[in-house]
Amino acid sequence: MLGIILQITQGTAAAHDTVAQAVQTTQQASTQIQMSLWELILKGGVIMIPIFICSLLAVYFFIERFIALRKAGKSDKNFMTNIDMLVSDLKLDAAKTMCKTTNTPVSRMVEKGLERIGRPINDIERSIESVGKYEVSKLERNMKILGIVAGIAPMLGFIGTIMGVIKIFYKISLADNISIGVISGGLYEKMITSASGLIVGVLAYVGYHYLQILLDKVIFKLEDAGIEFMDILQKEA
Repeated sequence: MLGIILQITQGTAAAHDTVAQAVQTTQQASTQIQMSLWELILKGGVIMIPIFICSLLAVYFFIERFIALRKAGKSDKNFMTNIDMLVSDLKLDAAKTMCKTTNTPVSRMVEKGLERIGRPINDIERSIESVGKYEVSKLERNMKILGIVAGIAPMLGFIGTIMGVIKIFYKISLADNISIGVISGGLYEKMITSASGLIVGVLAYVGYHYLQILLDKVIFKLEDAGIEFMDILQKEA
């Protein structure tokens, strides 16, 4: 009985050792893959520098505009209701103070309309439309950079590949050797630039259009608030 227990114990220990060795081998293989990928990226050449800069620009401006648009899109559901009550009670100063405290594109637009109360309705409408357009232009700022990156990054990748192909054929002309190893060895390295440029371009493209969706939601809120504010003024007229 004791011998059987010892055999089971030894078998279990051997299994644990096997599993540990397998895990260690997997970790080593993963490290080698990571290193080889990094070395592969470095083999892309000098053209990888502007592609890397484009990726940094895309990430920075996406995050910056995303935060700005999310902040602009947040609004108090009771904001226009409170404005309606204050205007009805002729508490215009309190309404203006509330707009300044809220500090959103919608509140700034309404505040401009409150400052124009007493003038013709058409003048008030034009003033809030002007503020609305100005707020939209501020939100659109820097978004075009993502569009530029989406167009430039793939072209940089193709330029890197073309430069690599030119170098390959130049070496072939000097060595007078058209072996598959010479051609494929240099070509796959230069295709890295194309892949990198396309990846950066696609991500920038997706990010740009996602921000555009957020911007459209803010524009809708501005238009809706403008119409509601004009209805409030016409009701009180």
